[in-house]
Amino acid sequence: MIIGHIGARKGSKGVPGKNFRDLAGKPLIDWALDQLFGCARIDLVVVSTDDPEIHAHAVARGALDIGLRPAHLATDTAAKWDVWQHALAQVEARTDAGPRAFVDLDCTAPLRLPQDVEGALDLFAAQAPDMVMSCCESRKNPYFNMVEPDETGALHISKPLPGAVVARQQAPVVYDHVGVVYVLAPDYLRRARGLYDGRVIPYVVPNERGLDVDSPLDWEIVEFLFQRQIRLGQR
Repeated sequence: MIIGHIGARKGSKGVPGKNFRDLAGKPLIDWALDQLFGCARIDLVVVSTDDPEIHAHAVARGALDIGLRPAHLATDTAAKWDVWQHALAQVEARTDAGPRAFVDLDCTAPLRLPQDVEGALDLFAAQAPDMVMSCCESRKNPYFNMVEPDETGALHISKPLPGAVVARQQAPVVYDHVGVVYVLAPDYLRRARGLYDGRVIPYVVPNERGLDVDSPLDWEIVEFLFQRQIRLGQR
């Protein structure tokens, strides 16, 4: 069994109510739900939320009812890892089949395409890591053009290498961690204490699909790019 999961907390300081806000005629969460329900490899969908409206909506659409998320997992400081562990435990308490993978989609990354979910599952099956994590190649590189001040306020390269790195192409590859898709081994999720306790490998997506909604400006940019995907026939 492969579990598809979405975490959708009610509160949001940056964009209030964003997880249920309309994007191109649907609540934001529905674009992620559509991709989970539309993936033939995913056997069961679950939504972890503290919002009764989102919970009722998800269950009506066919998600497994695991109740509302407990209060200590509904704060803006709650760790994603703890939410995942709780959701896995709730699913396992309600089903008999042993899960083979746990797939998470951030509903705040709606530019994801179905091929990203399939590609991450393919990579997980081929490489058998503890976790596949979606990433984008970073536009800024700590070996080249990211700087930090010293105690005097003078700027220095964040991660200097012997000799000068004078072009970005000379610098080691650095990724941004983005919430497009995660695929985890259930035993790793049960025993580990955080994202990077095991062998975590990147599933690289284009930068234009890795944008996340965390501010009103993010919403405007994502909405523009989403409409572009529609015009290009990607949806």
